[in-house]
Amino acid sequence: MKYWEIIADNLSRSGWSWGCVSAVDSRGRTIFVADAHRGDGKRFVVRADEKLTAFIELEAAIQAGSRYDCIIVIRSGKLTLVAQTVLRSGVCSRQAE
Repeated sequence: MKYWEIIADNLSRSGWSWGCVSAVDSRGRTIFVADAHRGDGKRFVVRADEKLTAFIELEAAIQAGSRYDCIIVIRSGKLTLVAQTVLRSGVCSRQAE
């Protein structure tokens, strides 16, 4: 079993639905986007250069952001956490950096 699968299993056991996709960005690099959400409206989305890194950051965002409705993490050199709240329209609005 791979480390990212262990994290994914832990998320599932904790009531989170999750997903992960890979894509090629405009510079030709492969990026991974992972997200987790659950029925109470909490949602977390991360982007990283490696699949394992995406899941590690997703797990960390969930643990750190339990007081927010939505957290988006974008990794470019450094880890950047942006705490956000989901509006009625389903769009996240920035609260804190």
